[in-house]
Amino acid sequence: MEGLWVLGVLLIFLLPCPVGSQSSSISDQRWWTDPNETPAQHQAARATQEQRADGAQEGLPPQPRCVRCCPPPEKHFYPQYQPVPQINMTILKGEKGDRGERGMQGKFGKTGVAGSRGHAGPKGQKGSMGAPGERCKSHYAAFSVGRKKPLHSNDYYQTLIFDTEFVNLYEHFNMFTGKFYCYIPGIYYFSLNVHTWNQKETYLHIMRNGAEVVILYAQVSDRSIMQSQSVMLELKEQDEVWVRLYKGERENAVFSDEYDTYITFSGHLIKYSGDP
Repeated sequence: MEGLWVLGVLLIFLLPCPVGSQSSSISDQRWWTDPNETPAQHQAARATQEQRADGAQEGLPPQPRCVRCCPPPEKHFYPQYQPVPQINMTILKGEKGDRGERGMQGKFGKTGVAGSRGHAGPKGQKGSMGAPGERCKSHYAAFSVGRKKPLHSNDYYQTLIFDTEFVNLYEHFNMFTGKFYCYIPGIYYFSLNVHTWNQKETYLHIMRNGAEVVILYAQVSDRSIMQSQSVMLELKEQDEVWVRLYKGERENAVFSDEYDTYITFSGHLIKYSGDP
């Protein structure tokens, strides 16, 4: 913009003047300008020269005045660069803070390869004696019964009913049904003793749950004798054992009287097999 302003001043000086050399000299004094002065100073100096020229040229026709056609130059202000101080945060270490709360447990990783077995450690000291344990539980089952009345066969099988009780532990033998009921599983021993009737056959079975297990048999004879049978059975809970007299296809009977006991049936537990 300063270049345009100077160019305008030069063009004014080059324009032809209608007045003679006097006006040319006045014009030179009027339009001379210091390029280093400000616009305000230039306008003040210009007004002073015009007043002088008007006083010197009274009676002359008025001259056209020069009007500035260019705006004053704009001043640009650029911010001065100021360096920003840099702080090394690694050297500013404060005090150790409080421990934070424990976070949530993460996912379990894959199982690693089993390591080698370590060396055996030294033998430890002997520990103190522990509290006494519970007493070993024992299981018992036993019975022994007798009959003082004789029994003859008929058209049906008959259960041998006993009327005398010698031993009946925990009432496992039912005197009304003539059967032993197993409440404790295990191995049992059973024995049967009868007195035969002369001139009659003796034919009985020791039964388990409706099945014949062993037979007690005596042939017809002129005299009576004592006959016995025994067996060991492995029973489960709720098994039943009893004595059965064979039906009347043959003359079959057992002898006894009210003064002596000739018929006995006994059994007891040998080994409990409930626990593994």
